[in-house]
Amino acid sequence: MSLNEDFYLSKQEPNKSCLLALRNIILKQDEHITETKKYGMPCFCYLNKMLVYLWVDKKTTEPYILFVDGAKLNHPDLESGNRGKMKIFRVNPHKDLPIKKLNLVLQTALSIYKKGS
Repeated sequence: MSLNEDFYLSKQEPNKSCLLALRNIILKQDEHITETKKYGMPCFCYLNKMLVYLWVDKKTTEPYILFVDGAKLNHPDLESGNRGKMKIFRVNPHKDLPIKKLNLVLQTALSIYKKGS
């Protein structure tokens, strides 16, 4: 599995399956994306630059993807809340994953890194 195995396996269903599916979706975006652990969360980097984190909302207990440079992204499903730089994409673990939306936002985030901005 990965160095984050304890993070994924400690979650209850349906969050466990949802987070593992999100992990696969993120890793399939580009061959240069790697998984590490930062602040106790799975962190995904593109060429060693932090791209996204996976986490579970403490209030709703639902998973989300946190985009490190979310302020540079414009998508109706991204929320900034009280964050200045980052935005999150909430995922309902009881529904099918919005794969097309996820791929679009992830590819848009990657394009920012590839352009070097």
